Amino acid sequence: MSTDAHADRMTEVSDKFGITPEDYMLPARHMINLLDPDGTLRPQDKQGTEPGHEYPLPSPARLMEAYSALVTGRRVNDQNSALVRQGRMAVYPSSHGQEACQVAAALCLEEGDWLFPTYRDTVAVLTKGVAPMEVMTSFRGEWHCGYDPKAYNCAPMATPLTTQLLHAVGVAHAAKLRGENTVVVAMCGDGATSEGDFHEALNFAAVFNLPVIFFVQNNKYAISVPFSQQSAAPSLAHKAVGYGMAGERVDGNDLMALMSVMTRAVRLAREGNGPLLVEAHTYRMQAHTNADDDKRYREDSEVAEWKAKDPVIRIQSYLDDAGLLTEQAAADISQKAEAVAKTLRDGMNQDADTDPLELFEHVYSSKTPQMAEQQALLADELAREEA
Repeated sequence: MSTDAHADRMTEVSDKFGITPEDYMLPARHMINLLDPDGTLRPQDKQGTEPGHEYPLPSPARLMEAYSALVTGRRVNDQNSALVRQGRMAVYPSSHGQEACQVAAALCLEEGDWLFPTYRDTVAVLTKGVAPMEVMTSFRGEWHCGYDPKAYNCAPMATPLTTQLLHAVGVAHAAKLRGENTVVVAMCGDGATSEGDFHEALNFAAVFNLPVIFFVQNNKYAISVPFSQQSAAPSLAHKAVGYGMAGERVDGNDLMALMSVMTRAVRLAREGNGPLLVEAHTYRMQAHTNADDDKRYREDSEVAEWKAKDPVIRIQSYLDDAGLLTEQAAADISQKAEAVAKTLRDGMNQDADTDPLELFEHVYSSKTPQMAEQQALLADELAREEA
């Protein structure tokens, strides 16, 4: 796309909202926040909205759907942490405290849209519809991701930082070339924004006007490196304007605000307004993984401060006060979450039926002579051990 064409597109988009191109691309002056930490709906003049950044409240039905997924996500995080301690899971990067971000990322998508998660986004993958045991397969030490990405339009959970963003852009580009009305949500953390792949993905998506939402969960730490040592930008959302795309900041523990911001972002991308960068401010309540000691780099007082902003309690309080969360509804949601937890317990307590020789079957479309030789050596060794 030429510079003139890009400028014309930005002018067309900004005219749609009655604002300047700069005001469209720059995030709102205040982080989008609809619910206070105690679950009280903020007055409209204090919600951080301004012309071009208006966010209507999600419908009660959408909120209840999201709350149910949120409760299930929290239960899954707690269950998986227990399974790690029991030795039934090799490793688990808990997203306890970040579940609202992941629920919104999955629920904002429509059939045919794609999700590209990170290794911490198990709740998003689960919310996308992948079966619980398929989601958790890789964390028990098996060699594959556990589910068919094409069956769910959900890429494998990526352990390398930021590589999934390039893959997401590729899928969006291919869909656009085919004339498909596909939107892609590409998830990453604040640490990933320091990677070169992040720059390449955003630059390519903006130049080719691709329907991609870059969804950054800023949980304040890249493992142990605090955000203050990662970037000097006013916010990660402000980086969007440098690529020629719109950016927005949202309270990542406010499920209502997340649903509004992500739904709008997907709609804008689907309408041809190009990619968007959404930064969600949230917090990783537990250690990076079970192999990490978070007390070495953060204070208990900081964690306690964020516990008071728990996304589950916040939206639950709102739904209670609004009369939407009846006793029966709460019981049904809890029962559904427990059923998922039981599925994980039962599945993880069964030893995996593994075949070591499968390691050589899916590396290349045609097995190389060297790999065939290695497979034969391993087969011989296994046969001698069984003899």
